Amino acid sequence: MPTVIGERTYYRTLEACQIAGVSRSTFFRWLKTGILEDVPHKDRRGWRLFTESDISKIKAEANRVRWITDELVQGHLTGLSENDGMYDL
Repeated sequence: MPTVIGERTYYRTLEACQIAGVSRSTFFRWLKTGILEDVPHKDRRGWRLFTESDISKIKAEANRVRWITDELVQGHLTGLSENDGMYDL
């Protein structure tokens, strides 16, 4: 359930991941590898609090990955190099 602090609505990690359509493990992998930056807001327990803007960034990365995957499957992308499991465009 979202938390309202002041006039802003915040979501916890699981809620943000569900809204963005990614698993928690994927989100944490993206954090660990530097694909996404950690959110600046945390509650008193140290749990991450996500704004709508933070969730939009997760969605954007998920859409980018889906687009690349779709293009690779369809054979439309050429000239990609594999670097540590990541594709450079």
